[in-house]
Amino acid sequence: MIRNYLQSIEGVELYPLVSLIIFVLFFVAIFVWMVKIDKKYLKEMAEMPLDLKTNGNLNSTGESDNIQEAQ
Repeated sequence: MIRNYLQSIEGVELYPLVSLIIFVLFFVAIFVWMVKIDKKYLKEMAEMPLDLKTNGNLNSTGESDNIQEAQ
């Protein structure tokens, strides 16, 4: 049944090829971005969750929510 619908569409044989090209181009672009990105930026982003100054542990009054810091 689905085959009949697909056969009635003109140019349907191009859709898989276009999809494959888009898929490959996307991952090539991601790979190029990963190779070219600044390594210091990646290290900074990787350490951000562990950094107490930038991880957002301050409440609305500017005080730390961390009990250990208050002692």
